[in-house]
Amino acid sequence: MSLNIRVIAPDKIIWDADAEEIILPSSTGQLGVLQGHIPLLTALDIGVMRVKINKEWQPIILLGGFAEVDKNNVTILVNGAETVSEINITDAQNSLEEATKFLAEAKTNKEKIEATQNLRKAKAKIQAANVLDA
Repeated sequence: MSLNIRVIAPDKIIWDADAEEIILPSSTGQLGVLQGHIPLLTALDIGVMRVKINKEWQPIILLGGFAEVDKNNVTILVNGAETVSEINITDAQNSLEEATKFLAEAKTNKEKIEATQNLRKAKAKIQAANVLDA
């Protein structure tokens, strides 16, 4: 018996597979889920979801949303997601530098929020790429 994990974005299903374990970037910190977990509904932050399949970890970048755990089914509704195969590490590092600079220069609340979101996305991309290298 394993966990069935579905990641659903507004425009497509990102992931639909069985896994041994999942670690989610919840709004209160990292949240690990194994089979037999109690029912749960949690908000998700921008970050890296890690899924363990055949004893190997696979990262997916989530751009915020919600997760529901019920009877070994994990349903994740996200604003957006990216797989690691879509990541260019050089571009991610450049994005991180740009986002850091933009945040330092942000003056309005809107600019600060936007810059913070871009910074978190860039950090998540680099973190996901590092999961594969580990």
